[in-house]
Amino acid sequence: MLKLKYKAMSANVFRFYRGTCHLFYEDLSVADILPASPVTWICGDLHIENFGSFKGDNRQEYFDLNDFDEALLAPASWELLRMLTSIFIAFDSLELSEEEALKTAQLFLNSYSSTLKNGKAISIDPRTAQGIVHTFLATVEKRKQKELLKKRTQGKKSKLTLLLDNERHFKVNEPLKTELANFIDDTMQNSKHACYEYKVQDCIFRLAGTGSVGVKRYLFLMKSMNTKNKYLLLEMKQALRSSLHPYIKIRQPGWGSEAERIIAIQERMQNMSPALLSPVVFKNEPYVLKQMQPTEDKINFELLKYRYNEIDKVINDMAVLTASAQLRSGGRQGSAIIDELIAYGQNNYWHENIIKRVLQYTAKVKNDYKEFIAGYEKGKY
Repeated sequence: MLKLKYKAMSANVFRFYRGTCHLFYEDLSVADILPASPVTWICGDLHIENFGSFKGDNRQEYFDLNDFDEALLAPASWELLRMLTSIFIAFDSLELSEEEALKTAQLFLNSYSSTLKNGKAISIDPRTAQGIVHTFLATVEKRKQKELLKKRTQGKKSKLTLLLDNERHFKVNEPLKTELANFIDDTMQNSKHACYEYKVQDCIFRLAGTGSVGVKRYLFLMKSMNTKNKYLLLEMKQALRSSLHPYIKIRQPGWGSEAERIIAIQERMQNMSPALLSPVVFKNEPYVLKQMQPTEDKINFELLKYRYNEIDKVINDMAVLTASAQLRSGGRQGSAIIDELIAYGQNNYWHENIIKRVLQYTAKVKNDYKEFIAGYEKGKY
């Protein structure tokens, strides 16, 4: 798994940046003092590919922030630095000019501040989306469960199994597979989402993302006992301590587990959270359990190059959603109240300082990547 992670990180500087969230915060902890910013709930690993679509508990599709593994209570500027650096890194990977990246970063900050200043959280669904995001949501909204099953499974309708020739699917040994199946069957019958009619048909280890490659992540094929040829997919991902934890001095709530931390922050930052989202504990380790959906997807930054004339709309949406998540979770367990966030958005004196820090850190990421590649090509990893 570690080899696969390093291979993914070697693809380009953007993939390297995605896989080194811990380095970002280690560097940030020894950087010069940042301009003051309100304390807010942040997802912690905000970059342009950590926005995507999903179906909420109300069965409506949304476009929103969708990765909260690193989420904590932290200065709002930390979220902005992580996101804006991703813009410069992504543009560099797409061979777009630094001048264009700078213009896009300034647009993000202006839209972010404007949303805070208005003091009203905004959500994006197929009815309100525009440009690339509208196309994105319109496409995923039409996907059906059978398409997802076709992509992930093999065999006849009456007896499907999960694909093992998929490069991101790995076999689970039989004793562990039995333990997992029994655990999920019991969990589904006793959770608030109780799906009594479903039983585990198959289970595999699933590889996904870049930074989370190697984290325990299981995919379950669930078969209905009452409805013929009806299936659903569940994913259970190990919840680890946030990469920010060693470097944050702000007091955090006493979560019951890392899974409870992730879900609690996700539910307060998103307008509507995904279906079947719940914390579970398997063999004394916390996991996040959720349904894998045919509508769930992420923005691929490489697509932006081919629809570059619409990139401003995408970045504007991302800025609005970032500010909205902070407004929506404002005043919760130590986070800044809405009035403080409004005041922060009303004055843009800090924009220039943030951009300056982002440009400096972008240069460091590029140098780190060169050093990583030099070692990778020599077989050091």
